[in-house]
Parts: sequence; structure tokens; C-alpha cells
Amino acid sequence: MSDEQDFEGVAALLDGMAVLAVRHLATREISFTTASTLSRLARNGPQRLTRLAAEEGVAQPSMTQLVQRLVKQGLVARVGDPEDGRVVLVSITDAGREVLRGRREARVARLAALLDTLPAEDRQALAEAARIGAPALGRLTENALSLERLTDEPPA
Repeated sequence: MSDEQDFEGVAALLDGMAVLAVRHLATREISFTTASTLSRLARNGPQRLTRLAAEEGVAQPSMTQLVQRLVKQGLVARVGDPEDGRVVLVSITDAGREVLRGRREARVARLAALLDTLPAEDRQALAEAARIGAPALGRLTENALSLERLTDEPPA
């Protein structure tokens, strides 16, 4: 088997894991766009609404409506830009961070329950694979975030 085939196999496995995460582990209390926007604000700090819309791949009017709803729910706040008083930034609140934390805990609990459906040897194999692969997956995630920051758009 060639390195290219190995990489394609790894990519296919990771794609399957992404499908598992999105379809079977995601909570439904908030939309994917809401969760993604909150995560982006938690990760990158306060941002202009126009930048949020571009980074999330939605029209500015749609992002404006989403931010208005999130402000009403107390999950984000509009704050002044310390460098330019005329500019308003969107910032995640402690309540928004709590929503993200709760979603993460719910996903972990669902995944733990799903893992319980596997035989012990499969759970052990996955635990070993996670132990070995975790550093590489962490670097892969960081690379994706770095590419996103450099290009101002998510990888295709």
C-alpha cells in the first residue's frame, strides 16, 4: 500500500469520525451556525459582525439577525473596539461559554455511552489509538485553525 493510499484511508476515517460527531453526537438545542459562531468568538475573541458573517459563510443580514437573537439570549454582547471607538465588536459572554461547555459535556457523555456498546477489545483498541493519535490530531486541528486565520476562510 502506498503512502498516498494510506493518507486517503486516514482521510476517509477522519471523515467518518466527523460524520459521527455531526450526525450522532451534536446536540440540537442550538443551530450549527450558532454553535460555530460562539466557538469562533470563544477561540478568536471579539470580532466585527462583517468578519463573523464572512468566516461563517453566511450573508451579513443573516449574521445580523443571529447576533440580535444571541444578544437577547445573553450569549453574546456588543462591545466597543478599543482601537476604534466607532466600531462595534461582537463578544461571547460567560453564558455563551457555558452553553459551549454544556454542549461539549453532552457530546462526551453521548460518545461514552456509544463506546459502551462496543466489546471491551474494541474499546481498548480505540483507547490505544487515541493515546497514540491524540498529539497528531491536536496538530492537525491547530494547522486547520492556522490555515483558516491565514486565508480568512475555512479550508475547503
